[in-house]
Order: sequence, then structure tokens, then C-alpha cells
Amino acid sequence: MGERMLSVVSAHADIPIRIAGIWDPSAASLDRIAAQFPAVPLVADPDALIAASACVYVASPPASHLGYARRATAAGRSLFLEKPLAVDLAEARRFLDDADAVGAVNFPFASSPAVATLARWIAEGAVGTPRSLVIEVAFATWPRPWQADAAGWLDARPEGGFTREVVSHFLFLSRRLVGPLRELRGIADFPEPGRSERTIDATLHAGVVPVQVRGRVGGTGQDDHNTWTLEGDAGTVRLRDWSIAERLRPDGHFEAAPDALPNDRARLIALRRQLDGVVRMAHGEPHTLATFAEAWDVQRIVEDLVAA
Repeated sequence: MGERMLSVVSAHADIPIRIAGIWDPSAASLDRIAAQFPAVPLVADPDALIAASACVYVASPPASHLGYARRATAAGRSLFLEKPLAVDLAEARRFLDDADAVGAVNFPFASSPAVATLARWIAEGAVGTPRSLVIEVAFATWPRPWQADAAGWLDARPEGGFTREVVSHFLFLSRRLVGPLRELRGIADFPEPGRSERTIDATLHAGVVPVQVRGRVGGTGQDDHNTWTLEGDAGTVRLRDWSIAERLRPDGHFEAAPDALPNDRARLIALRRQLDGVVRMAHGEPHTLATFAEAWDVQRIVEDLVAA
């Protein structure tokens, strides 16, 4: 994700963001990024990066997020954290209680064109009174091919797994569009010692709306397939494969929004909008980025599920 963000900043000269520097404990990672982005300064350590920055972006493995966040807030910097907020619920709760920090968490659905379409449809009455919500995710393999070089932690139980990495996005979406998350009941299956979950099956509520969550690795030929489907007394809408907003028509088929974009294009728009939000957040202006409180609500559900 750090490389993706660098790509977006590099491709848009009009974004009022200057990359003050990057740091990674892996020399190989820094060499690769330096070759791709030769104009980006490399710094010696996290403290040098924090000292050079007004806003610190943390795109490291989850267990390290709050350690860097505390160092940045102690120096008076604003924060933009990758999700999840952390993997230790007690540590995350202490951070929320103690931190006097300006910051947000990177859930790109906060800036997604497709999510904006869903929100508009819902506001216009396309769903009516919501009655149920279903989240389904499936993967040919885990991690996904583009994450293979991070398999050491992405497929390990302490920090990895598709529930933290992918389902968390759809829980955030549920909280943002439907209501606060509560009343989790579910199970995650860990059939391979030391590796992350291979299936999940859970129920919870978003506000008063019952939610079903199902996920699996295997049984599909797609690298990454997902649906978020909200059904109500007036109709049904869904988000498919990250970026396609659809409505259920009377003949039983889902029809995509006329301006729907494939994810490789929609993702760049969302990340650009996220960075615009980071600028507003760092300047103390209103923004739509995910708050620490929203990220905590999502994390609480996720960690309870993978611990079940």
C-alpha cells in the first residue's frame, strides 16, 4: 500500500503533498522502492522520518502500527494509518483513550465512487427499510498474488488473514452506511497450523440490521471476489468486486450503475480522494476519512472473530 500511495502522489502533480521521506526496516524493500521512485528521499530511521514530516503515513504490518503512531503523536504530527488500527484490542483501546492525535485510518471505501452511488441510492429510497445485509468474500489463494512477497505476515495467524485484510473493509462500509457493529457470533477455521484462517462464518448487527458474513479461501478461480448486498422492503443494492455498484431489477438480475468502473480504475480515484482527505485532515478541516473510533469498532469485531 505504501508503494501504491507513492504511485498516486507521483502521478498527480496537483496533489498538495510532498513526500518528505520513506523508511523501511527491509533494505531490499527500500532498494526496490528507490529504483521505482528515485526522487523520494530515503531516511535513516523512523525518528528521522517523523522529524521531517508534518503528517506520518504508516503502512507497516499491523502489530507495529501503534508503536509508530505513538512516536508520531508524541512529536505533534498528524497520522494516516493503514488498517487495521492494531491487532491487540487492549493496546488499541489505550491508544484511543490516551492519544490526543489528529489522524485517520485508510479505509478507501470512505472515498469510493461506487460507495457514493450506493449511499445516494439508499438516500433516494431504493432500499426502503433495510432488512438484511450479506457480506461474501472468496479467494483462489491467500495471500492474493500481488501480496505474495508479504506472505510471511499476511498468512500468519498473529497479524494476517483475509478477515483483517479484506473483510474489515466491508465491515467499515456496513458501519458507515448502515449502523454501529454489535452482537457478533461466528467462527473462523484455521486448518493449517501457524497459518491464517481459511473460512469464516459469522452473524452480527449493523445498527438494527442483521448481517451475515461468509468468507473462504479456495473454491473459486478468481483472485479476489466479493459482494456486499443490502436488501430492504423496497429493493436491493450491492457492491460487487470492490467497485461495481448494482441494483436488483424486477426481472431478478443485478444492473450496474451506468458510470461503474473496474477496480483498477476506481481504486486510483478513491486513493486520490483519500489523499485529498489527508490534506484536509492535516489542516484541521472537515473530511470523510475513517476516524480512529470507526476503525476501533471494525477492529473489535475482526479480532473477536479471528480469536473465536
